[in-house]
Amino acid sequence: LTGVLDDCLCDIESIDDFNTFKIFPKIQKLQERDYFRYYKVNLKRPCPFWADDGHCSIKDCHVEPCPESKIPVGIKAGSSNKYSKVANNSKELEDCEQANKLGAVNSTLSNQSKEAFIDWARYDDSQDHFCELDDERSPDAQYVDLLLNPERYTGYKGPSAWRVWNSIYEENCFKPRSVYRPLNPLAPSRVGALFFFFSWTGLCLEKRVFYKLISGLHASINLHLCANYLLEETWVKPGWGPNVKEFTRRFDPVETKGEGPRRLKNLYFLYLIELRALSKVAPYFERSVVDLYTGNGHEDAESKALLLDIFRDTKSFHMHFDEKSMFAGDKKGAKSLKEEFRLHFKNISRIMDCVGCDKCRLWGKLQTQGLGTALKILFSEKEIQSLPENSPSKGFQLTRQEIVALVNAFGR
Repeated sequence: LTGVLDDCLCDIESIDDFNTFKIFPKIQKLQERDYFRYYKVNLKRPCPFWADDGHCSIKDCHVEPCPESKIPVGIKAGSSNKYSKVANNSKELEDCEQANKLGAVNSTLSNQSKEAFIDWARYDDSQDHFCELDDERSPDAQYVDLLLNPERYTGYKGPSAWRVWNSIYEENCFKPRSVYRPLNPLAPSRVGALFFFFSWTGLCLEKRVFYKLISGLHASINLHLCANYLLEETWVKPGWGPNVKEFTRRFDPVETKGEGPRRLKNLYFLYLIELRALSKVAPYFERSVVDLYTGNGHEDAESKALLLDIFRDTKSFHMHFDEKSMFAGDKKGAKSLKEEFRLHFKNISRIMDCVGCDKCRLWGKLQTQGLGTALKILFSEKEIQSLPENSPSKGFQLTRQEIVALVNAFGR
């Protein structure tokens, strides 16, 4: 791929250089740190849209939850919002076991922290969320070590997997110009092998952006499946590696009727959006009140220093996407369009609970939530700019779940 991306003043070569030499080595190190490797997720939520197709029984679809003893004490000791010094003190660490039993608001917290939690909860219920977040207090929510459960091809495919993506594109995505899509495996064989979307004509910037983000997310997931593919299936020692034939099937210009390169360009567009979100949210983490809290002071300080270093790099990039160009029409129309945009994306996050393979569901939920968090950041600029330096924020808040999802989704 070469050249300028549509809808922004950025070229692919600049993104490649910036990512390869500045961002990727650092984001890879950050993902290996305790704060970012443990993700709490509920993989047992029922599909809200259709009768369950049944879970994938292939052994590689399985996700191994992390034993409680392996989770850093500062991560598991209470509310999902606890990642700062304000919300943690030595007494809570000593009373870690008790903290697990106390529920949403820990009785050992100061009144100030209790008020902060109430404000955070109130904000969580507001209209700025683009994703359906898992309830981390649910007995079905479990910590997963992302490093031990990598995203890769597990053998999960066919009608169940196709239905998930078809529902995303057909029912929850604004329609672009004619786009090649694979044959519907649910339909009779006499139906033609291709079907097409509508035209870009009359489709506003916001709806083009929405489609590109979903296409870019799809391309990202497919790329990881192709790069880490089950090549040799034996019970004793399965072999994983790049599958060039599968990559060609999904992205080659000829095999995809010209659509493959566009899919890859949409991946670059997704990268730009999440990169922009990281540069915008930097002031939130630059405050001294925010720690990446695990209970290990030395590790927490190193993790925050590395994150701030990445933020400095993101700010140095000169060709960011300009999110101010979105929702910039008349106020009433812009507000209505933004709400439509948000609800479409929220629905897509719920569809991830319909994925039959647990490992695919884990990474689908994480990357969707990461993108949803990026969108939340991009449309909360005023709230981020007015954050207090030395006290919990009331206007804008990120849960640990959102922070972990944002960094790991960008890392993918």
